Amino acid sequence: MTHVHSHDEADDHHHFHHDEDAETMPFRWYRVVIAVLIAMIIITAACLVQVRSGAATIVTRFGNPTRVLTEPGLAFRFPMPFETTIDVDLRAKSTSSGLQDVGTRDGLRVIAQAYAIWQVPGDPEAIKRFVRSVQNQPDQAAEQIRTFLGSSLETVASNYDLASLINPDPAKLQIDALEARLQAQIGQPLLDTYGIRVVEVGIERLTLPSVTLDATVDRMRAERETIATERAAVGKRQAAEIRSAAERDARVLQADAAVKAANIEAQSRVEAAQIYGAAYNSAPQLYDLLRSLDTLGTIVNSNTRLILRTDAAPFRALVDGPPVAPSSAPPAIGGK
Repeated sequence: MTHVHSHDEADDHHHFHHDEDAETMPFRWYRVVIAVLIAMIIITAACLVQVRSGAATIVTRFGNPTRVLTEPGLAFRFPMPFETTIDVDLRAKSTSSGLQDVGTRDGLRVIAQAYAIWQVPGDPEAIKRFVRSVQNQPDQAAEQIRTFLGSSLETVASNYDLASLINPDPAKLQIDALEARLQAQIGQPLLDTYGIRVVEVGIERLTLPSVTLDATVDRMRAERETIATERAAVGKRQAAEIRSAAERDARVLQADAAVKAANIEAQSRVEAAQIYGAAYNSAPQLYDLLRSLDTLGTIVNSNTRLILRTDAAPFRALVDGPPVAPSSAPPAIGGK
Protein backbone atom coordinates (compact mmCIF):
# COMPACT_ATOMS: atom_id res chain seq x y z
CA MET A 1 0.00 0.00 0.00
CA THR A 2 2.84 2.26 0.79
CA HIS A 3 4.50 1.61 -2.57
CA VAL A 4 1.34 2.32 -4.41
CA HIS A 5 0.84 5.53 -2.54
CA SER A 6 4.28 6.75 -3.41
CA HIS A 7 3.80 5.93 -7.02
CA ASP A 8 0.57 7.83 -7.05
CA GLU A 9 2.16 10.87 -5.44
CA ALA A 10 4.98 10.90 -7.99
CA ASP A 11 2.50 10.57 -10.77
CA ASP A 12 0.46 13.44 -9.42
CA HIS A 13 3.55 15.62 -9.10
CA HIS A 14 4.53 14.92 -12.70
CA HIS A 15 1.10 15.84 -13.96
CA PHE A 16 1.18 19.07 -11.94
CA HIS A 17 4.43 20.30 -13.54
CA HIS A 18 3.20 19.35 -16.98
CA ASP A 19 0.04 21.40 -16.54
CA GLU A 20 2.02 24.43 -15.24
CA ASP A 21 4.35 24.46 -18.29
CA ALA A 22 1.37 24.20 -20.58
CA GLU A 23 -0.20 27.23 -18.98
CA THR A 24 2.96 29.44 -18.95
CA MET A 25 4.21 28.86 -22.54
CA PRO A 26 1.37 30.71 -24.38
CA PHE A 27 1.81 33.68 -22.10
CA ARG A 28 5.53 33.96 -22.94
CA TRP A 29 4.89 33.83 -26.70
CA TYR A 30 2.28 36.55 -26.37
CA ARG A 31 4.77 38.87 -24.71
CA VAL A 32 7.30 38.22 -27.44
CA VAL A 33 4.76 39.05 -30.14
CA ILE A 34 3.81 42.27 -28.38
CA ALA A 35 7.46 43.20 -28.00
CA VAL A 36 8.12 42.53 -31.67
CA LEU A 37 5.12 44.60 -32.70
CA ILE A 38 6.19 47.49 -30.48
CA ALA A 39 9.70 47.30 -31.89
CA MET A 40 8.34 47.31 -35.43
CA ILE A 41 6.17 50.33 -34.65
CA ILE A 42 9.12 52.15 -33.14
CA ILE A 43 11.35 51.31 -36.09
CA THR A 44 8.63 52.33 -38.55
CA ALA A 45 8.08 55.61 -36.73
CA ALA A 46 11.81 56.22 -36.72
CA CYS A 47 11.90 55.66 -40.47
CA LEU A 48 9.12 58.15 -41.21
CA VAL A 49 9.58 61.88 -41.36
CA GLN A 50 6.84 64.49 -41.67
CA VAL A 51 7.37 67.44 -44.01
CA ARG A 52 5.40 70.43 -42.78
CA SER A 53 3.68 72.92 -45.03
CA GLY A 54 5.85 75.99 -45.55
CA ALA A 55 9.01 74.08 -44.72
CA ALA A 56 11.51 71.72 -46.30
CA THR A 57 13.34 68.77 -44.79
CA ILE A 58 16.94 67.85 -45.60
CA VAL A 59 17.80 64.18 -45.08
CA THR A 60 21.47 63.71 -44.16
CA ARG A 61 23.38 60.44 -44.09
CA PHE A 62 26.25 60.51 -41.62
CA GLY A 63 26.14 64.34 -41.79
CA ASN A 64 26.09 64.64 -45.59
CA PRO A 65 22.89 65.90 -47.27
CA THR A 66 21.43 63.21 -49.52
CA ARG A 67 18.05 64.59 -50.55
CA VAL A 68 15.69 67.50 -49.91
CA LEU A 69 11.99 66.93 -49.25
CA THR A 70 9.71 69.84 -50.15
CA GLU A 71 6.30 68.22 -50.61
CA PRO A 72 4.20 68.29 -47.42
CA GLY A 73 3.40 64.84 -45.99
CA LEU A 74 5.19 61.72 -44.80
CA ALA A 75 8.43 60.43 -46.30
CA PHE A 76 10.70 57.47 -45.62
CA ARG A 77 14.23 57.55 -44.29
CA PHE A 78 16.61 55.20 -42.53
CA PRO A 79 16.52 55.45 -38.76
CA MET A 80 19.15 57.16 -36.70
CA PRO A 81 22.10 57.14 -36.66
CA PHE A 82 22.11 56.24 -40.33
CA GLU A 83 20.04 59.21 -41.47
CA THR A 84 18.95 62.40 -39.70
CA THR A 85 16.73 65.30 -40.81
CA ILE A 86 17.00 69.09 -40.74
CA ASP A 87 13.88 71.25 -41.05
CA VAL A 88 14.24 74.51 -43.03
CA ASP A 89 11.59 77.24 -42.77
CA LEU A 90 10.52 78.45 -46.24
CA ARG A 91 8.13 81.17 -45.07
CA ALA A 92 8.76 84.82 -45.90
CA LYS A 93 10.50 87.00 -43.32
CA SER A 94 11.53 90.64 -43.15
CA THR A 95 14.47 92.62 -41.89
CA SER A 96 15.52 96.28 -41.90
CA SER A 97 18.77 98.07 -42.55
CA GLY A 98 18.24 100.59 -39.75
CA LEU A 99 18.73 104.34 -40.14
CA GLN A 100 21.71 105.24 -42.33
CA ASP A 101 23.22 108.57 -43.28
CA VAL A 102 23.79 108.35 -47.04
CA GLY A 103 24.89 110.88 -49.64
CA THR A 104 23.01 111.98 -52.74
CA ARG A 105 24.30 112.88 -56.19
CA ASP A 106 24.09 116.62 -55.52
CA GLY A 107 26.34 116.37 -52.46
CA LEU A 108 23.65 116.46 -49.76
CA ARG A 109 22.98 113.98 -46.97
CA VAL A 110 19.79 112.08 -46.26
CA ILE A 111 18.85 109.61 -43.52
CA ALA A 112 17.30 106.51 -45.08
CA GLN A 113 16.03 103.18 -43.81
CA ALA A 114 15.32 100.25 -46.14
CA TYR A 115 13.58 96.93 -45.53
CA ALA A 116 13.81 93.58 -47.28
CA ILE A 117 11.31 90.71 -47.43
CA TRP A 118 13.14 87.42 -47.99
CA GLN A 119 12.67 83.68 -47.91
CA VAL A 120 14.46 80.45 -48.72
CA PRO A 121 13.13 79.26 -52.10
CA GLY A 122 11.90 75.73 -52.70
CA ASP A 123 14.92 74.91 -54.87
CA PRO A 124 16.89 72.02 -53.27
CA GLU A 125 20.26 73.54 -54.15
CA ALA A 126 19.30 76.88 -52.61
CA ILE A 127 18.09 75.10 -49.46
CA LYS A 128 21.42 73.27 -49.16
CA ARG A 129 23.34 76.55 -49.63
CA PHE A 130 21.24 78.17 -46.92
CA VAL A 131 21.99 75.37 -44.44
CA ARG A 132 25.71 75.32 -45.25
CA SER A 133 26.22 79.12 -45.23
CA VAL A 134 24.25 80.20 -42.15
CA GLN A 135 23.76 76.83 -40.40
CA ASN A 136 20.01 77.09 -40.92
CA GLN A 137 19.86 80.15 -38.64
CA PRO A 138 17.39 82.86 -39.81
CA ASP A 139 19.02 85.45 -37.53
CA GLN A 140 22.39 84.97 -39.21
CA ALA A 141 20.71 85.21 -42.62
CA ALA A 142 18.98 88.47 -41.60
CA GLU A 143 22.32 89.87 -40.45
CA GLN A 144 23.88 89.13 -43.84
CA ILE A 145 20.94 90.72 -45.61
CA ARG A 146 21.28 93.88 -43.49
CA THR A 147 24.95 94.09 -44.41
CA PHE A 148 24.19 93.84 -48.13
CA LEU A 149 21.25 96.22 -47.84
CA GLY A 150 23.22 98.91 -46.01
CA SER A 151 26.15 98.97 -48.42
CA SER A 152 23.86 98.90 -51.45
CA LEU A 153 21.74 101.74 -50.07
CA GLU A 154 24.83 103.95 -49.81
CA THR A 155 25.85 103.09 -53.40
CA VAL A 156 22.44 103.40 -55.05
CA ALA A 157 21.42 106.63 -53.27
CA SER A 158 24.46 108.40 -54.74
CA ASN A 159 22.84 108.11 -58.19
CA TYR A 160 19.86 110.31 -57.27
CA ASP A 161 19.44 113.97 -56.37
CA LEU A 162 17.80 114.89 -53.11
CA ALA A 163 14.84 116.42 -54.96
CA SER A 164 14.08 113.02 -56.53
CA LEU A 165 13.96 111.35 -53.11
CA ILE A 166 12.19 114.00 -51.00
CA ASN A 167 9.77 116.21 -52.90
CA PRO A 168 6.19 117.43 -52.30
CA ASP A 169 5.45 116.74 -55.98
CA PRO A 170 4.87 112.97 -56.42
CA ALA A 171 5.60 113.23 -60.14
CA LYS A 172 9.23 114.13 -59.39
CA LEU A 173 9.91 111.29 -56.95
CA GLN A 174 12.04 108.33 -58.06
CA ILE A 175 11.63 106.09 -55.00
CA ASP A 176 10.33 103.18 -57.09
CA ALA A 177 13.41 103.27 -59.32
CA LEU A 178 15.71 103.37 -56.27
CA GLU A 179 13.93 100.35 -54.73
CA ALA A 180 14.16 98.39 -57.97
CA ARG A 181 17.90 99.08 -58.23
CA LEU A 182 18.40 98.04 -54.61
CA GLN A 183 16.64 94.72 -55.18
CA ALA A 184 18.55 94.08 -58.40
CA GLN A 185 21.88 94.81 -56.70
CA ILE A 186 21.45 92.53 -53.68
CA GLY A 187 19.13 89.85 -55.05
CA GLN A 188 21.50 87.71 -57.10
CA PRO A 189 24.50 87.78 -54.69
CA LEU A 190 22.31 86.70 -51.77
CA LEU A 191 20.81 83.87 -53.81
CA ASP A 192 24.16 82.64 -55.10
CA THR A 193 25.98 82.87 -51.77
CA TYR A 194 23.39 82.18 -49.09
CA GLY A 195 20.48 80.59 -50.95
CA ILE A 196 18.22 83.52 -50.02
CA ARG A 197 15.67 84.96 -52.41
CA VAL A 198 14.82 88.65 -51.94
CA VAL A 199 11.09 89.00 -52.53
CA GLU A 200 10.80 92.77 -52.08
CA VAL A 201 12.96 95.75 -51.16
CA GLY A 202 11.48 99.07 -50.11
CA ILE A 203 12.32 102.40 -48.50
CA GLU A 204 10.80 102.47 -45.06
CA ARG A 205 11.84 105.95 -43.99
CA LEU A 206 13.46 109.07 -45.45
CA THR A 207 14.34 112.17 -43.46
CA LEU A 208 16.80 115.03 -43.53
CA PRO A 209 19.59 115.77 -41.06
CA SER A 210 19.76 119.33 -39.71
CA VAL A 211 22.66 120.30 -42.00
CA THR A 212 20.88 119.06 -45.10
CA LEU A 213 17.62 120.64 -43.96
CA ASP A 214 19.25 124.08 -43.64
CA ALA A 215 20.95 123.70 -47.01
CA THR A 216 17.69 122.57 -48.59
CA VAL A 217 15.77 125.52 -47.16
CA ASP A 218 18.43 127.93 -48.44
CA ARG A 219 18.37 126.35 -51.86
CA MET A 220 14.58 126.40 -52.01
CA ARG A 221 14.63 130.07 -51.02
CA ALA A 222 17.19 130.83 -53.74
CA GLU A 223 15.11 128.90 -56.26
CA ARG A 224 11.97 130.81 -55.29
CA GLU A 225 13.84 134.11 -55.54
CA THR A 226 15.15 133.13 -58.96
CA ILE A 227 11.65 132.18 -60.09
CA ALA A 228 10.27 135.46 -58.71
CA THR A 229 12.99 137.45 -60.50
CA GLU A 230 12.32 135.63 -63.75
CA ARG A 231 8.59 136.20 -63.47
CA ALA A 232 9.13 139.88 -62.63
CA ALA A 233 11.37 140.22 -65.69
CA VAL A 234 8.74 138.52 -67.82
CA GLY A 235 6.09 140.86 -66.41
CA LYS A 236 8.22 143.92 -67.11
CA ARG A 237 8.92 142.73 -70.64
CA GLN A 238 5.23 142.11 -71.26
CA ALA A 239 4.34 145.51 -69.76
CA ALA A 240 6.94 147.20 -72.00
CA GLU A 241 5.53 145.38 -75.01
CA ILE A 242 2.02 146.48 -74.06
CA ARG A 243 3.12 150.09 -73.54
CA SER A 244 5.03 150.07 -76.81
CA ALA A 245 2.01 148.69 -78.63
CA ALA A 246 -0.24 151.27 -76.94
CA GLU A 247 2.13 154.14 -77.82
CA ARG A 248 2.35 152.88 -81.39
CA ASP A 249 -1.43 152.67 -81.62
CA ALA A 250 -1.69 156.14 -80.04
CA ARG A 251 0.76 157.59 -82.55
CA VAL A 252 -1.20 156.03 -85.38
CA LEU A 253 -4.44 157.42 -83.95
CA GLN A 254 -2.84 160.83 -83.44
CA ALA A 255 -1.51 160.84 -86.99
CA ASP A 256 -4.94 159.84 -88.31
CA ALA A 257 -6.56 162.52 -86.16
CA ALA A 258 -4.00 165.12 -87.32
CA VAL A 259 -4.68 164.23 -90.93
CA LYS A 260 -8.40 164.42 -90.35
CA ALA A 261 -8.03 167.72 -88.45
CA ALA A 262 -5.86 169.14 -91.23
CA ASN A 263 -8.45 168.10 -93.77
CA ILE A 264 -11.22 169.60 -91.68
CA GLU A 265 -9.21 172.79 -91.14
CA ALA A 266 -8.42 173.08 -94.81
CA GLN A 267 -12.04 172.48 -95.65
CA SER A 268 -13.11 175.08 -93.08
CA ARG A 269 -10.64 177.58 -94.54
CA VAL A 270 -12.00 176.95 -97.96
CA GLU A 271 -15.51 177.42 -96.67
CA ALA A 272 -14.44 180.51 -94.69
CA ALA A 273 -12.80 181.95 -97.77
CA GLN A 274 -15.95 181.29 -99.69
CA ILE A 275 -17.99 182.98 -96.93
CA TYR A 276 -15.53 185.90 -96.85
CA GLY A 277 -15.73 186.20 -100.59
CA ALA A 278 -19.50 186.16 -100.53
CA ALA A 279 -19.54 188.74 -97.72
CA TYR A 280 -17.11 190.98 -99.55
CA ASN A 281 -19.11 190.82 -102.69
CA SER A 282 -22.31 191.67 -100.89
CA ALA A 283 -20.92 194.51 -98.67
CA PRO A 284 -17.33 195.46 -99.30
CA GLN A 285 -17.27 198.30 -96.78
CA LEU A 286 -18.80 196.17 -94.00
CA TYR A 287 -16.34 193.44 -94.80
CA ASP A 288 -13.46 195.90 -94.44
CA LEU A 289 -14.85 197.02 -91.06
CA LEU A 290 -15.20 193.47 -89.74
CA ARG A 291 -11.76 192.53 -90.89
CA SER A 292 -10.36 195.62 -89.19
CA LEU A 293 -12.08 194.66 -85.95
CA ASP A 294 -10.77 191.11 -86.21
CA THR A 295 -7.27 192.42 -86.69
CA LEU A 296 -7.69 194.78 -83.77
CA GLY A 297 -8.89 191.89 -81.52
CA THR A 298 -5.92 189.83 -82.52
CA ILE A 299 -3.20 192.37 -81.78
CA VAL A 300 -4.72 194.09 -78.76
CA ASN A 301 -5.41 192.40 -75.42
CA SER A 302 -5.69 193.50 -71.76
CA ASN A 303 -1.95 193.92 -71.36
CA THR A 304 -1.35 195.84 -74.58
CA ARG A 305 -0.73 199.58 -74.62
CA LEU A 306 -0.76 201.24 -78.03
CA ILE A 307 -0.63 204.84 -79.07
CA LEU A 308 -1.99 205.12 -82.55
CA ARG A 309 -3.57 207.72 -84.66
CA THR A 310 -7.27 207.53 -84.63
CA ASP A 311 -7.59 208.60 -88.19
CA ALA A 312 -5.69 205.57 -89.36
CA ALA A 313 -7.11 202.17 -89.96
CA PRO A 314 -8.45 200.32 -88.14
CA PHE A 315 -9.26 202.98 -85.53
CA ARG A 316 -10.71 205.30 -88.09
CA ALA A 317 -13.81 203.17 -88.02
CA LEU A 318 -14.33 204.17 -84.41
CA VAL A 319 -14.29 207.87 -85.33
CA ASP A 320 -16.02 207.86 -88.63
CA GLY A 321 -18.46 205.14 -87.83
CA PRO A 322 -19.66 202.71 -90.38
CA PRO A 323 -19.60 203.95 -93.91
CA VAL A 324 -22.92 205.07 -95.27
CA ALA A 325 -23.89 203.46 -98.52
CA PRO A 326 -24.83 206.07 -101.16
CA SER A 327 -28.58 206.13 -101.54
CA SER A 328 -30.06 206.50 -104.95
CA ALA A 329 -31.75 209.90 -105.42
CA PRO A 330 -35.50 209.73 -105.86
CA PRO A 331 -36.60 210.62 -109.31
CA ALA A 332 -37.68 214.21 -109.83
CA ILE A 333 -41.31 214.71 -110.08
CA GLY A 334 -42.49 216.55 -113.05
CA GLY A 335 -39.72 218.34 -114.78
CA LYS A 336 -36.03 218.46 -115.20
